[in-house]
Amino acid sequence: MRLEGKVAVITGAGSGMGRAMANLFAGEGAKVVAAEWNQTTLDEVVAEVKDAGGEIVGVQGDVSKPEDCAKIVQTAVDSFGTLDVLCNNAGVMDNFAGAEDFSDEFLPRVMSINAYGPLYLTREALKVMLPKGGGSIVNTASAAGEHGGAAGVVYTMSKHACVGLTKNTAWYYAKQGIRCNAMIVGGVATNIMASVDQSKINAVGAEKAGVYGGIIPAFLQPMDVANLALFLASDESKMVNGALVAVDGGWGAA
Repeated sequence: MRLEGKVAVITGAGSGMGRAMANLFAGEGAKVVAAEWNQTTLDEVVAEVKDAGGEIVGVQGDVSKPEDCAKIVQTAVDSFGTLDVLCNNAGVMDNFAGAEDFSDEFLPRVMSINAYGPLYLTREALKVMLPKGGGSIVNTASAAGEHGGAAGVVYTMSKHACVGLTKNTAWYYAKQGIRCNAMIVGGVATNIMASVDQSKINAVGAEKAGVYGGIIPAFLQPMDVANLALFLASDESKMVNGALVAVDGGWGAA
């Protein structure tokens, strides 16, 4: 039981990588707080974990709202007394547009969920983790957090911001027992594109991203990412801090 006795908040827990994390963490002994904006999928993952014998509570919320982020962390404290692990996993895609013609509607939505949300949640988590002397924060970044060809300009900006948040938090609070790492995730079989109106996809940008995506050695399954998140959340990675750890099938080696 690699997370025995630990309390973990996982955002975007209703589907894909977050759902895999919720199931895996609970199976490894964690008490899970599953945060998700979609009540239907939230109910599904809570039932799934409970049916397998795990401990979990669900909380509906939108990570782009500071008040919802406070509610998510408070749910962990109210339900289980503390917080040890925060997995900032919730995210949405842009429409592949570049700086020349990105749509104003995508900028606040993508940045608020992918960049501001993890920042809000980190702030709330630190209120609990700092007084107790430690905690692990795991951010779901992307190949777009290190490279420029995986998506449009807005999504790429948001994931570079996630990387910056990771490194600053790791350095700033290292001596206070806080670890913060980011997963540089490659192509994963998830439903993230469901967050985008297909009629608004930028054809030129999608073609450019397709060229970059065409060199992916292998697509991942959500559990491949969850396995890395488990390691970064656990005490096994106690000396890993401020790291950008690739889980991309070798994509970043190109």
